[in-house]
Amino acid sequence: MAEWWKRLPAEAEPFSLHNAATFRAVDSISKRFGSHQALQNVGFDVAAGEFVTFLGPSGCGKTTLLRIIAGLELADTGALSLGGHDITTLPAHRRPVNTVFQSLALFPHYSVFDNVAFGLRARGVAPAEVDRRVGETLELVRLPDLAHRRTTELSGGQQQRVALARALVNEPLLLLLDEPLSALDAQLRADMQMELRALQRRLGTTFILVTHDQHEAMAVSDRIFVMNEARIEQSGTPDEVYERPRTRFVAAFLGSANLIDARRNGSSSHVETALGPLQLRQMPPWAQGTLSIRPERIRLCDSPPQVNGIEATVLDVVFRGDHCEARLSPGDLRLRTAPSAALRPGERAWLQLPPEHIEALHD
Repeated sequence: MAEWWKRLPAEAEPFSLHNAATFRAVDSISKRFGSHQALQNVGFDVAAGEFVTFLGPSGCGKTTLLRIIAGLELADTGALSLGGHDITTLPAHRRPVNTVFQSLALFPHYSVFDNVAFGLRARGVAPAEVDRRVGETLELVRLPDLAHRRTTELSGGQQQRVALARALVNEPLLLLLDEPLSALDAQLRADMQMELRALQRRLGTTFILVTHDQHEAMAVSDRIFVMNEARIEQSGTPDEVYERPRTRFVAAFLGSANLIDARRNGSSSHVETALGPLQLRQMPPWAQGTLSIRPERIRLCDSPPQVNGIEATVLDVVFRGDHCEARLSPGDLRLRTAPSAALRPGERAWLQLPPEHIEALHD
C-alpha cells in the first residue's frame, strides 16, 4: 500500500508505521441524543488487518458507533485511538478512514472512473497518479472494462463494487461499511459477501462492518460484536458467539435456539427441566436459569439414548430444501434434520440433547 501518511495535510501528525491500523475504543464510549441513550460504556479493540462486525437489531447503537469512528459524530464520553494516536477529536477528513454507506451515494452523472477518482482529485493528487491508482483499484474490484460507463448503467453488484473502489482508492487504514449490501437481492448479497471477504484478505486492510444480518456477519467476520440496547452484549469469533451464547438475546438473535427453563436441585450431575433431568458439560452457577441448544445440535435417534433422551411427538415439519425443520412436544422443541429424515406430524421420536451442546445462559 502506498505511503498515505506522506499525503496528509502538513498540520496532521503522522501515524506510527508499526501499528497504524490497530484501532481501539477506550474509556467507555457513550453517546446520548436527548433522552435516548445510543451508546453506553462501549469499549473494544480491533487488530490490524482484522475484519470485525458489529451485529444487532435496528436502534442498538451500531451505526452511531460507526459514525463516531468515522468522525461524523463526537462521543459524549470516551476516547478513540488509531495506532496509539488519539483521534477522538480529529476531524473526519484528517482520519485515515473511509466509509461505504448503505445508500452508496454514487454520482449518477459521473462515469465509474470519475466516481472513483473524485476523492483523489478533490485532494489535488496529480492526474497521472489518479489514473494509476484508479486503474489499479478498478482492477482490484474487477471493473476495469466498465470505467467509462455511468453508474446508472450498472447492476446493483457492480454499483456496490464502485462504492468499494471509491473508498479503497484513498488507501484508508480503516474501512467502515454501513450495511452496504442490504439493498441487494438474496443471491447477489451472498455472492458479494464472499467477494468482500476475499477482497479484505487480499488487501489486509482493517474492515469494520455494521449489519443486522446474522448470516452476513457469520460469513465475513474474524470477530463479531453482538450489540443490544446501546451495549456490546458478547464478542468473539463467529463460532464462539454462535456455539457458546452467554445471554438469551445472543442465543435467540444468532440463528434459532431452544430456550429451556431449568433449576438445580442440589445434584452435581444434572438440572431439572420440563423435559426431564438433563446432564450438562458443566453445572451452572445459578440455582434457576435458562439453557440453550441449537436445533441442529439435537440428535434424532432410532432408540432411547443413554444420556439426555427425550421421547417427543412431532407437531409439524417444514421442508427447507437442504434441511427440514420440525417442531416437537414437549417443550415446543425445534429440530433441524437432513431432508431425508422421515418425520411426520403425529409420530413419536426419540431425541438426544448432547450435554456438550447445551449452554447455561448468564441471564
